[in-house]
This record gives sequence, structure tokens and C-alpha cells, in this order.
Amino acid sequence: MTYQPTPEDKFSFGLWTVGWQGRDPFGDATRPVLDPVDSVGKLAELGAWGVTFHDDDLIPFGASASERDGHVKRFQQALKSTGIVVPMVTTNLFTHPVFKDGGFTSNDRDVRRFALRKVLRNIDLAAELGAETFVAWGGREGSESGGAKDVRAALDRFKEAFDLLAEYVVSQGYDLRFAIEPKPNEPRGDILLPTVGHALAFIERLERPELFGVNPEVGHEQMAGLNFPHGIAQALWSDKLFHIDLNGQTGIKYDQDLRFGAGDLRSAFWLVDLLETAGYAGPRHFDFKPPRTEDFDGVWASAAGCMRNYLILKERAAAFRADPAVQEALRAARLDELAQPTLAEGETFEALLADKSAFEEFDADAAAERGMAFEALDQLAMDHLLGVRG
Repeated sequence: MTYQPTPEDKFSFGLWTVGWQGRDPFGDATRPVLDPVDSVGKLAELGAWGVTFHDDDLIPFGASASERDGHVKRFQQALKSTGIVVPMVTTNLFTHPVFKDGGFTSNDRDVRRFALRKVLRNIDLAAELGAETFVAWGGREGSESGGAKDVRAALDRFKEAFDLLAEYVVSQGYDLRFAIEPKPNEPRGDILLPTVGHALAFIERLERPELFGVNPEVGHEQMAGLNFPHGIAQALWSDKLFHIDLNGQTGIKYDQDLRFGAGDLRSAFWLVDLLETAGYAGPRHFDFKPPRTEDFDGVWASAAGCMRNYLILKERAAAFRADPAVQEALRAARLDELAQPTLAEGETFEALLADKSAFEEFDADAAAERGMAFEALDQLAMDHLLGVRG
């Protein structure tokens, strides 16, 4: 296979990814500013389907109304000429110093009101460009010290903000859903809604929970030491996987944003297997950062590598599932039994209590001696991942 991406793959990139200049806390930029229009053109050449952005990626903070219109018009022309779509938009509530204590949960009420207005304006732009998802990453919504933030009050303010945004979307008739993006820390010492589980629990307290889902990111969950495919499985089980950010991460450390497939390759394999077998139909969005060691040739090689790695893993996962030896190993591991309800149809607890085979006559020692055959199954997965089988 050539592993050439097509629009059907629904691969998308943020302007902030390929446009990252390589600036970090210890060093200045190693690449010049990249024009968003140039990003769109190059991504189209590589076979990408979509492009996403924060408002400040496209329109400089503080731009006048006429300047804003000019930036949007150029961008729309680039989209039209390339066929690239905008599936998702988000708002930058973290770069400008005004957001040093957050946007929606800042202790400063004036800042919270400014943040809401900034997001409302960007929602209008998202709807104008046809976006279906509005991602909310609260990178500055947190604290470094215990006394500085009343977390219960902050969650009230978070709820207040999201309820207002949902009301606005409904009132305007926009076909737009919100996806909360969890992260445990960085840039704040501790960020609110740090994991997929926290976000899912929070969503159920909102006035319109049906409009809210999650946008998990590989590195963010792995920074907390969690199993990313497990988190995605729970989001799918909850029907809340509205969007996903794909990248690479090597263990519990700072947010590396490696190209997808770099870092934990086994986790990436199981993630692609899950997304494809579950029938996830949303964007495969790459939220990565080309290393600051690279020039623009390296930037585009890194972007192309994200898509290529996904397609390779998709092929490997499909071969794994189609392998008769794997299918037999899955049965040996009793995955088919896990898919069966523990109770028979219509069975009550009274019937279970009356079933002596379930307890009184159950031979626990004999059952304990039965191996689960997981190792053979896992080695078959490794063989497929390493390309030595199928």
C-alpha cells in the first residue's frame, strides 16, 4: 500500500500544529510565522480533509472589525479553492496575560465576562464556516495553590458558562455541539476536569448535557498515567466521543505532542483498532507539534507521518481482526462470553439466588485453574503490529 490519505479518512489538523514556531519555556521560536492560507494549501496537498483553529490562530488578538473580516475572507477563499473543510473550531482563553487565572473560572469576574464574549463571537464564526464541533480546553482553568481557588465555586462558574453557551447555540439555531478537552496539568499546576472521567461526570450536571461530549487527547490521558484506549472506550460507551485529538506521548511527563504513532505504539495500535471496529465516524484530528529541530520540510514530513502511521495501524488492526488464528484466540480468551449478559433474558435476582449451579454447586477451584489465554492473543497482536503476520 502507498498509505495515501483521502478525504474519506477524515484527517484534520489544527493551524496551531503545523504553525507552531517551536517556542518553548526555554527557547525562542525556531521557525517563522506560517500564514494560515499557506497551511491550508499545503495540508490539501498532503491529502488532509480538514483544518481547525483557535480564533487567535486566524485573527490576531485585538484585531479591528475590518481586519478580522479580511483574515476570514482570505481563509474562506483558501478553503473554497482547496476543498478543505472546517469540522471544529475552538477559542484561545490561555495565551493572553488577561487569562493568567483562566477564562470561565477566573477569580476576576470581569475576565470571565470578557471570556464569554470572546467565545460567543467565535461560535458565530464556527457556525459561519460550517463547523459541527466546538472544543473547549480549559488550560488555564486551575490553580497552583490550595487557597487560591475554591474548586466548588469554580465548577459552578464552569457550569454557568457552558449552560449559557448552549443556550446561545440553541437560540441561534446553530448545528453545533461542544466537546470538553480534559488535561491534568500544564500550564497550570492542576487543571479542572483533568480526565475523561471527570469531564463525563461534569457533563451530566449541565442543563443541556445532550449538547456536550468530550475531546480526549492521547498525551493528556497518558500524562495522568491512564490507558487512553480505555478512556476512549468509555466515551464511546457513553455516546460522548464528539471529537478526538491524536498525537504521541512517552509516559508520564510534560505534554510532548509527538506525531501520532510516536511514543506508545502499542497504545496507538489498540486505539486505532477500537476507533475502526467501533465505527467512529468523526474526524481523526492530529493535535501534535513538529519538533523545534525541524524546518518547514520537517514540519510537513511530520504532518504526513501522522496520517501515514494511522493508515498503517488501520491496516494492521484490520489484518489482526481478520486472522483466523486471532479469532480462535479471542474465543479461547472467552471474549465472546464477555459479550453475553450475565443474567438470562428476564432473569431476576430471585432466579439467580435459586440457581444452585451459580454458587452452591459452582467449582471455584476448577474455574480458577482455567487459563485465560491472554498471552497467546497478545502475542498475535504484537506479530501483526510488527508486520510479521498477515
